[in-house]
Amino acid sequence: MNAGGDSRALGLDFGTTNSVVALADDARIAPELLHFDAGDGPGSAFRSALCFWHDDVPGGLAVDAGPFAINEYLEWPSDSRFIQSFKSVAASASFESASVFDKRYRFEELGHFFLDRLVAHSGGRLTARPERIVIGRPVEYAGGRPDPALARERYDKMFAGFGTEIHYVYEPLGAAFSYAARLDRAATILVADFGGGTSDFSVVRVAAPGAAQRCQPLGHAGVGIAGDRFDYRILDRLVLPMLGKGGSYQSMGKVLEIPRSYFADFADWSRLALMRNRRTLEELARLRKSAVDAEAIGRMIAVIENELGYPLYDAVGRVKRALSDSEVAEFRFTGAGLDIAAEVRRADFEHWIAEDLALIAATVDQALANAGVAAGEIDRVFLTGGSSLIPAIRGLFADRFGGERLATGGELTSIASGLALVGLEDDIARWAV
Repeated sequence: MNAGGDSRALGLDFGTTNSVVALADDARIAPELLHFDAGDGPGSAFRSALCFWHDDVPGGLAVDAGPFAINEYLEWPSDSRFIQSFKSVAASASFESASVFDKRYRFEELGHFFLDRLVAHSGGRLTARPERIVIGRPVEYAGGRPDPALARERYDKMFAGFGTEIHYVYEPLGAAFSYAARLDRAATILVADFGGGTSDFSVVRVAAPGAAQRCQPLGHAGVGIAGDRFDYRILDRLVLPMLGKGGSYQSMGKVLEIPRSYFADFADWSRLALMRNRRTLEELARLRKSAVDAEAIGRMIAVIENELGYPLYDAVGRVKRALSDSEVAEFRFTGAGLDIAAEVRRADFEHWIAEDLALIAATVDQALANAGVAAGEIDRVFLTGGSSLIPAIRGLFADRFGGERLATGGELTSIASGLALVGLEDDIARWAV
């Protein structure tokens, strides 16, 4: 691998939870994954997060990204603003800007901060970037009514200046290129990519090694359900009832249910972050006075005021990952007057996400239909992305295609590596969208 920016192609998996960068020179050699060391050892996953704090810098507001943002937040949680998973609002017309202290930033501005810090922490590997950069994009964006044209406009603004030749490729197609390098014969494959915000599927025909065009996409489908939704299911069952969900308050002699909109905001970082404003906190203070369980509303206010979204979701993520290895795991969270210790069974978790799994299964059917391929014609199923490790996800595909056809590996890195390989192709327009 050449030093500095002499690589021919760069693949960037800009993910909802994590982002990964790969550099490629030669299709016969595995792309190089960039590693970032935030003090706890180098890793290729760069958290898609930002942390802002007041400092003696131009503009008075400092910013960092990735694991460095997490470290800064954990050191000064009450004096910083932490934003994670901002990719999830790329296609949302209702999202205009994020409030950071007394400033507001549009999606592309958050993206510029993120990319600037990613480059700064690359150890000089991205100081001079390859001309050809391939960015992954989901088949279906996250959100209730996602607007792909709006997302493309925001992506274009975010990546303007990041490279001279920017291309967008479906994320599961990037994973297909990565997996194809492991195949020694022709095959029809289904790639299932489970990210933080979306689950995307591509049916790809892979030619035998040495073919002029190794991967031929046949059809795609996606759904805005993935790891973040699974996290919310846990939060909804174990935490939100202690913050007042399902409770009531008194108004004009009537007992009314506490508006569910407050709790829906906990499923979306952009809305949760924006809850820390004077108007919302004053509303919650009034609600606390009339609530049947005033202490529960007090705990919700404390979570918002103390910026506890990250540690709360971190606790949720830990129990979710533990349930991938064990039948039973303990959920534990302490903060803002909350002290929760609960035993969670895998069977219960699978029941909570059953509706989501059904929608994912229907989307797989749609991908096969779009490709004009029957399930029996799929030779291999490549599962990638963090949520692909959930046993219920794996079971869904084992039941449908047979466990012997399933393949895994590089859950966090396969997309970036494949995108870099796409960047080496002579006619990249075949795969760009």
